[in-house]
Amino acid sequence: MDNLKKTSLHDKHVNLGAKIVPFANHLMPLLYSGVKSEHINTRNNASVFDVSHMGLISVKGRDSVKFLNYITTNNVKKLYNNKIQYSCFINDKGGIVDDLLIYMINVNEYLLIVNSSNIDKDLLFMKQYNCDHQIEIVDNSNLWSIIALQGPKSQDILIKFLNIYDIKVDLSKIKYYHFITIEHDKIGEVIISTTGYTGSGGFEIYIKNDYSNLVWENLFSIGDLYDLKPAGLAARDTLRLEMGFCLYGNDINNDTTPIEANLNFIVDFDKDFLGKNILLKQIENGCHKKLVAFSVLDKGIPRKGYNILDNNNNIIGAVTSGTMSPSINKGIGLAYINTNFVNENCFIDIRGKKMMIIFEKLPFYKVQK
Repeated sequence: MDNLKKTSLHDKHVNLGAKIVPFANHLMPLLYSGVKSEHINTRNNASVFDVSHMGLISVKGRDSVKFLNYITTNNVKKLYNNKIQYSCFINDKGGIVDDLLIYMINVNEYLLIVNSSNIDKDLLFMKQYNCDHQIEIVDNSNLWSIIALQGPKSQDILIKFLNIYDIKVDLSKIKYYHFITIEHDKIGEVIISTTGYTGSGGFEIYIKNDYSNLVWENLFSIGDLYDLKPAGLAARDTLRLEMGFCLYGNDINNDTTPIEANLNFIVDFDKDFLGKNILLKQIENGCHKKLVAFSVLDKGIPRKGYNILDNNNNIIGAVTSGTMSPSINKGIGLAYINTNFVNENCFIDIRGKKMMIIFEKLPFYKVQK
């Protein structure tokens, strides 16, 4: 554990009594009060997550759009200043190298937010296809902290936080998947984006490491009025799974395509990109496997790796993510199964017990507006 990284907020988590675990080359808080209480508080009030382990990669230069459009599935040309796009790096076999967010900072200047466990892999992948492009790729992951303020009371909290520094911003006018950049003498450069991984609304706040502890403290000095609590990786996982958001390494990887993962909405076939022909064939001919959402009819908790069975007990797939949903109080999960069995009677093997599953439409839980 000595070779694992610590975020700039590590001591805060320790002092709050968080259970610290290794995750994506970092020591990260798994939970504080408990996964269920942190989950419900995020849905009903607001929670703060330290996601500073995520990767931040800058891409600048004349050929930025041409370069990024070739190695990602979505269309970078559709971005404009202060707009964010969900996309994925794609390999020549149609597999997902990583899923990421692309922030358009300015003309020919982009910020990529990538999964922490894939930072080195992504940089090598980008270098492989850089060739003669007029671009500069810089890994800034170790310079920045990211605090995710999530939940229905997030906007009220953030307004009061900005008032501390006399920053006047109409947060209600920042559309979903957009961001603003602020320069302030007391907290430096700050990026505030209307993104998150919980489905409960809120913001992600990017600050330089030197100011992260101050921002954390000031958020909580205000947050007491709104039942703001810290939350860890465990609640982050149950929250995202209720929305059906994919987790890299579980639900998507180098050997799964965006079509198999039902991520068609981030694939633009009107441009040229790596692996395009393979994805087109899957659209035309269908896939051998598909990612499905399901719930367990009986009382059982699906876990990663559990087998999905047909009526004759043949293995037709496997769970990629599963949990007991704190919001709807039943077992839910995602699984890749043989497409011949989609919408047929299927079962899950939970420790030798065969339980029927019901295919569901996402999200599992609809957040109250």
